[in-house]
Amino acid sequence: MDFLETINPLYSLSGLAVGILVGMTGVGGGSLMTPLLILLFGIHPATAVGTDLLYAAATKTGGTFFHGFARTVDWRVVLRLAAGSVPATALTIFVLSRTDIQDSAARNTITMILGGALFVTALVLIFHRRILAAYANRVGVLSDRRTMFLTITVGVILGVLVSVTSVGAGALGVTALIALYPRYPLARIVGSDIAHAVPLTLLAGLGHWMLGSVDWPLLGSLLVGSIPGILIGSYAAGRVPDHVLRLILAATLLLVGTRLIM
Repeated sequence: MDFLETINPLYSLSGLAVGILVGMTGVGGGSLMTPLLILLFGIHPATAVGTDLLYAAATKTGGTFFHGFARTVDWRVVLRLAAGSVPATALTIFVLSRTDIQDSAARNTITMILGGALFVTALVLIFHRRILAAYANRVGVLSDRRTMFLTITVGVILGVLVSVTSVGAGALGVTALIALYPRYPLARIVGSDIAHAVPLTLLAGLGHWMLGSVDWPLLGSLLVGSIPGILIGSYAAGRVPDHVLRLILAATLLLVGTRLIM
């Protein structure tokens, strides 16, 4: 079958829209793409999650190259996160393999967890400054050993959450790293988070592929739209106030989360 014959223009248009938002805000890929596939196109939640994970791995690989050349990736932080997320992801995929993730019970479970993850992500986007301030006042300066332990713990949480819902590697990961590494410039935080998201989403995506929950024609259609979308969004990023974008994205996530749970 010719590749062009498998391209669905509606999927590609959705990829373009999400790609623009990701390029402008740095977050929202899994938070928007997965519920979009479920609610708008009726894709089974497990297939939406699995396909979106490989979609994220492909798109964030490009972002990692960009941040790598710009020297805005702290590979020590990436390794710490991966030390928690990789085994957690492997264990989560193993647990999922012992269930029938295509049945109605799995559909409802994934949908509910996804809805909850969207609510948490939206709240983090809205109140991230207050959360970070409260954390700094309560915890103060951490030792390097304590920071390493907490970074690995964050990796474990992201590994489980991303494997089940494909949500969390963006806003949640960045907020956690800002709290743990307050002296790092934001560019290094974002670059490190994106670099860590590549092995995380790739491993989880390959796991879902083995479970039969990846739609390859759908993935190709999404990438056709998202790659130019991310370039457009990155170009426009400095032209729209960041707080406006975050509020719009947070409101969208709250709406979508409510729709998934109801």
